[in-house]
Amino acid sequence: MRYLLIVTLLWAFSFSLIGEYLAGRVDSYFAVLTRIVIAGLLFVPLTRWRGHAPSFVRGMLLIGALQFGVTYVCLYLSFSVLTVPEVLLFTILTPLHVTLIEDALNRRFNPWALVAAVVAVLGAGIIRYDGISSGFMLGFVLLQIANFTFAAGQVLYKHLLRQHPSTEPQYKRFGFFYLGALLVALPAFLLLGNGERLPATALQWSVLGWLGVVASGLGLYWWNKGASLVDGGTLAVMNNALVPAGLLVNLLIWNHDANLLRLALGGAVIVASLPLVRLGRTRQVQGRAV
Repeated sequence: MRYLLIVTLLWAFSFSLIGEYLAGRVDSYFAVLTRIVIAGLLFVPLTRWRGHAPSFVRGMLLIGALQFGVTYVCLYLSFSVLTVPEVLLFTILTPLHVTLIEDALNRRFNPWALVAAVVAVLGAGIIRYDGISSGFMLGFVLLQIANFTFAAGQVLYKHLLRQHPSTEPQYKRFGFFYLGALLVALPAFLLLGNGERLPATALQWSVLGWLGVVASGLGLYWWNKGASLVDGGTLAVMNNALVPAGLLVNLLIWNHDANLLRLALGGAVIVASLPLVRLGRTRQVQGRAV
């Protein structure tokens, strides 16, 4: 639990740093690639690269590609069309994706999760009821892809550790995670990146450095380690603890002109969608008991 709490505090600042200093200024693909390279370099000397089951290596590469590569590419792209508070609020839906993925792995169907998704979309519409555009909807979709891949990484990591138990510390096997992320971010930058929008100031490089070392290097490792040590309910709560923490940081330090009423109403509707997922899960359990 302490790992998740520490990372929540670290990531509370990360969203605002991206939105205020990098979004629209530094190429998104380059920013993600830089974070992956910096974070990966922390684990290169710590990782034991030989002696692992091929299925474990493939699993870690997949998790890194999803949870860091795809997630962060979509996250950074969303900042070009959404505000920081909107990005934070739309990440509330991560537990919904966790539920859908776990149900799929266990061959269950939860129709209430689909109802919850519709309610969440209505909440997003309230936030921008007078300014819904194709760009806004694109940002919402990008964040749902990011939510899905981030959730998939957490779920798959827990399953992978159960299938491949080890007495050695997790950090000695975590280098494969960043290698998997690199397999997504490097081709994305080479194919879609804009080489003319590289960091131009010491501040931008400093932000990327902090995000690479602290938020992505230590943060993603501690988050996954913490996720592997807690139950699903605790993990869902901690996924959402980031939202109020990040909003508080952004609204107090940077975004003083935000429409608080609209954010509060839309956010409340999005939050209200989450109990519907638990309702569906409860009914599934009761149905099996009967």
